Amino acid sequence: MRRFHRTSAIGGNTPAPSFDALPPGPRWPAFAQTVALMRFRHQLHPWLQRRYGDAFTLNLVPGNRPLVLFTTPEVTKEIFAGDPEIFHAGKGNSILGPIMGEHSLLLQDSREHHRARKLIMPAFLGHALRGYRSMVASVAADEAGRWHDGEEFRSLERMNSLTLEVILRVVFGVTDETRLARLRPAVNRTVDISPAILLGWAYPRLQKLGPWRRTVENQVELDRLMYAEIRERRRAGDLDQRTDVLSRLLLASAAAEAEGEQGLDDTELRDQLVTLLLAGHETTASALSWTLVEVGRSPDLLERTQRAVDEGDDAWLEAVLKEAMRLHPIIPMVVRTLMEPATVGGWDLPAGTTVGPSIIYSHQREANFPDPEVFRPERFLATDGNEVPALNVWIPFGGGVRRCIGAGFSLMEGVEVLREIFGRYDVTALGTDVPKVRNITSVPRRGARIRVAARR
Repeated sequence: MRRFHRTSAIGGNTPAPSFDALPPGPRWPAFAQTVALMRFRHQLHPWLQRRYGDAFTLNLVPGNRPLVLFTTPEVTKEIFAGDPEIFHAGKGNSILGPIMGEHSLLLQDSREHHRARKLIMPAFLGHALRGYRSMVASVAADEAGRWHDGEEFRSLERMNSLTLEVILRVVFGVTDETRLARLRPAVNRTVDISPAILLGWAYPRLQKLGPWRRTVENQVELDRLMYAEIRERRRAGDLDQRTDVLSRLLLASAAAEAEGEQGLDDTELRDQLVTLLLAGHETTASALSWTLVEVGRSPDLLERTQRAVDEGDDAWLEAVLKEAMRLHPIIPMVVRTLMEPATVGGWDLPAGTTVGPSIIYSHQREANFPDPEVFRPERFLATDGNEVPALNVWIPFGGGVRRCIGAGFSLMEGVEVLREIFGRYDVTALGTDVPKVRNITSVPRRGARIRVAARR
């Protein structure tokens, strides 16, 4: 696929800068540092902060490219407020290019990003979110309704199945079971890839070998299915009656063209839909599975959460979800690549340097979250004497003009799923769990095992 060749070079065409005068960091070979960052991120970030302080540099392949991570909220705020013409997020996310495509909102910068975000944003504003809520609740009810009293299972598997169905039905707007059956395996193979596959995309010759070749073949099949959906949806005469994201994007695109502006062509739609898939499928599933485990460890938390369901207290359900995302970060960092020299956190950095806050460390910093190892949803409730965490402290969705466009959708989806589960079941966690890295996300290594029992 031409897309794999056009988007394989990590960092794009930005020249690799010198490491002179950068913050300190390990002196291991670049390949070892890259593997450590991709596979052992949860141990690496805190160790680097203890060893080198609040700013440290990693040397990454390919091309010996420096990544400078910062761990204080002041510098996080500085990066998020950086001039988007200088702080390019798309360059920093380029490792995702072969799957997401060059038109992905995550890979675009400058005017292209502004144009795409303007077209996509209406599909994720309040009125649209309210329209998706009932569809999400229906999918969640179907999933939870298949569970049995006393059943034990890996909640990550069930949450992955549920959030995939939400993506296919609510975002893609596919309801025909035959089409769903064709899409599910292609989507699952897209999500379930190892960090080695991601790294291998930077070396085009690997695309002809083993797992990299199979990744390309799966992308060909997924693209075929998605382009067929897009073409058929364009011909639909009832777009204004549909409430899925794809239909809303087509309507927004048509409106832009009617005003003499450029709409979204099929390739752009495909790239944005795959971005929504990868950014909103396993990330939400992992967050939900961690939430079930944490609530299932404490009878008091379980009782409080079930009471919130009974009383319609969505603020508590959202707080539980947010605290799970804090304690168990799904994404390790938010990055920007400097297109010009810039001063960040007091360091004069050259063009080509990639910078960003460590989500992992920010979420466990004692000054940000007292007793950070304790699961405490109350942190996110705006009550007397309690201020909710600032947007430069709790950062699972990034920040600034590049804050995740689907943040509201993700939280809405999570609340609806938790409402269905805790409205029906008592949940008990089975043992402990630790994170492992799968593609760019962290998930529970043992699958977040739980037992469910029907509420009496």
